Amino acid sequence: MTTAPVTFSGILKSMGLVFGDIGTSPIYALTAIFFLIPPTQQNIMGILSLIIWTLTLLVTFEYTYLAMHLGKKGEGGTIVLKEILLPMLKSGNQIAFVSLIAIVGISLFIGDGVITPAISILSAVEGLHLVPGFQNTTQMTIMLIAAVIAIGLFMLQARGTERVAFAFGPIMGLWFIALAGFGLFSIFSAPSVLLAINPMYGISYLLHHGLEGFLILSSVILCATGTEALYADMGHLGREPIIKAWYIVFVALACNYLGQGAFIMNHPEAKNILFEMVFANAQLLYIPFLILSIAATVIASQAMISGLFSIVYQGITTRIMPLLRIEYTSPQLRSQIYIDIVNWLLLFSVLIVIMIFKSSNNLTLAYGLAVSADMAITGLLITWILLKRGDIVKTLLAGSLFCINIIFLLANFHKIPYGGYWSLIIAFIPFCIIMIYVMGQKKLAATLSPIPLDDFLLKFNDVYNSVNRISGTALYFARDFRKLPQYVSRIMFTNNIVYDDNIIVSIIRTEQPFGVTWGFTREITKGFSIFEIYLGYMEIVDISKILKEAEIDEKTIFYGMEDIITTHVVWRIFAAIKRLSPSVVQFYKLPSDKIHGVVTRVDM
Repeated sequence: MTTAPVTFSGILKSMGLVFGDIGTSPIYALTAIFFLIPPTQQNIMGILSLIIWTLTLLVTFEYTYLAMHLGKKGEGGTIVLKEILLPMLKSGNQIAFVSLIAIVGISLFIGDGVITPAISILSAVEGLHLVPGFQNTTQMTIMLIAAVIAIGLFMLQARGTERVAFAFGPIMGLWFIALAGFGLFSIFSAPSVLLAINPMYGISYLLHHGLEGFLILSSVILCATGTEALYADMGHLGREPIIKAWYIVFVALACNYLGQGAFIMNHPEAKNILFEMVFANAQLLYIPFLILSIAATVIASQAMISGLFSIVYQGITTRIMPLLRIEYTSPQLRSQIYIDIVNWLLLFSVLIVIMIFKSSNNLTLAYGLAVSADMAITGLLITWILLKRGDIVKTLLAGSLFCINIIFLLANFHKIPYGGYWSLIIAFIPFCIIMIYVMGQKKLAATLSPIPLDDFLLKFNDVYNSVNRISGTALYFARDFRKLPQYVSRIMFTNNIVYDDNIIVSIIRTEQPFGVTWGFTREITKGFSIFEIYLGYMEIVDISKILKEAEIDEKTIFYGMEDIITTHVVWRIFAAIKRLSPSVVQFYKLPSDKIHGVVTRVDM
């Protein structure tokens, strides 16, 4: 695959769209760690070393070196890794296991997506405490300001972010310059912190602090939150701009963490390390920096929200999530989508999390579990793919990094009773919905018993030649034309509604992320044709436009609906999901004046 030359604009755009989350981690990461342990010189050097090597090993090696060189047509993410791996597996149990952990990964990403905006915005707004005249601002006021910012951010989603997205790159570029500048300035006060680049300081800390050293890794991982975005957004921006941007971001983050370490060596009483460091070194620039930090956290939250919309859309198109109403907020950018119900449920969850945890320090006790679990799943899938490809050197590297992922995940388990259970509860809700939907669809398909094409054609030829036909073209939607849904036979054979031209439209999602192909197969029999549309599983298309291009002038569009009758509690939930989901014709926004739904009663 040829790669376009990397431009400054591409690097800047990557900073705005990809690095918001990991770029705002310095606001709370070290503060959270030294809230738990005393800021002795030995502790500071050990923690700084662990942070720098976590960024080096997990972000640089696992993601920018290994993960970003795996993909399909330049696309990345958990679902992409699953789609790469599944064709390599022969065992049904292995396929089921990979599908399951991919669903767990998606659910954890959603759980992470609730906590990220809450902790990012709260931690930035808490910087108000250092502004003269605002020292006595109550935590309730801080929470209200954070809630107002969150509400404004989520209300903006329906309008689309394309008009303001052009500012994301420059704002984040300025943010990283500020982080690096203040960090470097602070390093001069204690240049010995530069020795923390030596990994032996981190190893020594772990060896000398036993269980405490192991458990502190659950806070160290906060420096790497948002790493999944590096890989998941690869398709929108390209691999090279993200990798080049990461080198710049890595240097800025390393300088800032080292600078914060130097500051806390000289000011061990500091509570909010980043903001106190900036206030002490450049009081005149503090308020502009505070405003910049709030803007950066809003951008970080926006990246997470956009990522969630993309993940949910991938889930819908790969048929593991129910259909949801989707709005396209940009005629130019196919990635710019808006999902109403996801947006408002996410806002509600963020506000609940702010209300429950009240401060960013409390939130760090819940944050990190979902992140480390998601990274461990990615690490496992990468290692498995490389093993199947027979790349021994990369497999050994990936396997070693996967072991590090597991260590971080195990360290995070202790957060469960202190608030970590909230990220699991949040993730458990989409996990249950996905599992119920997937199992329900299988059960429904078995109950409806579709009609084989050969059996259908025998009856169709008799009916087509014997009944009075309606002039024009009728479209029928079916997932697989070789097994036609019952509603088609009910219309034609029970109700004797037959048009001159009857076309089965089959929309097939391919294993590739993008690409659109379509065309008629041969006319199966007189008056009966098949029209297949092949779409990449991340492709957003206008089906009406494709039908027009194919010169199909339909008079009527039929589709099937199920009225599920059941006493089983799980299938009742499935029935409710189906009722609340739009039909396939509504999902693809086909003309409402031509649509006719046919209801089939199903006993489950």
